[in-house]
Amino acid sequence: MADNARAKKLADLIREVVAEKLQRGIKDPRLGTHVTITDTRVTGDLREATVFYTVYGDEEERASAAAGLESAKGILRSAVGRAAGTKFTPTLAFVADALPENAKTIENLLDRARASDAQVREASSGATFAGEADPYKKPGEDEAAE
Repeated sequence: MADNARAKKLADLIREVVAEKLQRGIKDPRLGTHVTITDTRVTGDLREATVFYTVYGDEEERASAAAGLESAKGILRSAVGRAAGTKFTPTLAFVADALPENAKTIENLLDRARASDAQVREASSGATFAGEADPYKKPGEDEAAE
């Protein structure tokens, strides 16, 4: 069993090698420049690596990029093996990262909250207090009233 520091170091190396190879070494038009490697995780035994990626574009481009990554898996694994110099090169699994969709959902929720706050602010702009402006008693007021 490898320690976590070694797995983290290998994950960082895999992320860098895969990103560099996608940018400069693979001529597949499905991958192009719109694929971004966001994160890499390696199991504790250093046998399997999960590479998270995002694709800038619509669903068709995402499916095309996923197919391109699957076809380039062997080339990318051999590049990782050359760079890592380990006894066993981890197998690569590519997973589409859900980060952009989550960010878009959060942004939509924040926009709705801002609109709701604006409505409340607008409704309360001309409102007056139901009672007195300051409903709290202050020290010394009871003595003055007697």
